[in-house]
Amino acid sequence: MTRFSQGDARAFDALFQRYARPIHGYLARLTGSTAAAEDLSQQTFLSLVRARGRFQEGSRVKPWLYAIATNAARDWQRRKRPEDLTEEGELPASVPVEEPAPRDAGLERTVQRALAELPEGQRVPIVLHRFEGMSFAEIAESMGLTESAVKVRAHRGYARLRELLTALREETSG
Repeated sequence: MTRFSQGDARAFDALFQRYARPIHGYLARLTGSTAAAEDLSQQTFLSLVRARGRFQEGSRVKPWLYAIATNAARDWQRRKRPEDLTEEGELPASVPVEEPAPRDAGLERTVQRALAELPEGQRVPIVLHRFEGMSFAEIAESMGLTESAVKVRAHRGYARLRELLTALREETSG
């Protein structure tokens, strides 16, 4: 990142190669939409280019980049509007092709539904920790919180997620 901040364009390629897939996966889990994740991934890397002058040498890139991605998803969520209809209020002529379904699409939808019900302050640490493999220290850095605050949010989020998943399982099996 330091090389890129100093004008080395090849350094951006290395950053993109290393982080594009993980950022896309994170955003897909956070938004529940692969199409939105593609747009937000591009927006994240565009923001990285624009903000390269603000990167502090010696800082870690991963938490900084995930903070940019989280902010992009937050902005998207605020301005999100239903995409089911065209601007004329009609059904779209074609439907975008989604990635192949995971092995257990029902379970994936159930978990995604439960994650969506969590407040953002709990959902983000869980997605970053569980699905992106980030440490609590990295998450704290990306969210601008203390490590203990992130652990508390994650703990509460995991507890609430268990409740939601239990309720959803009972709802579908009953």
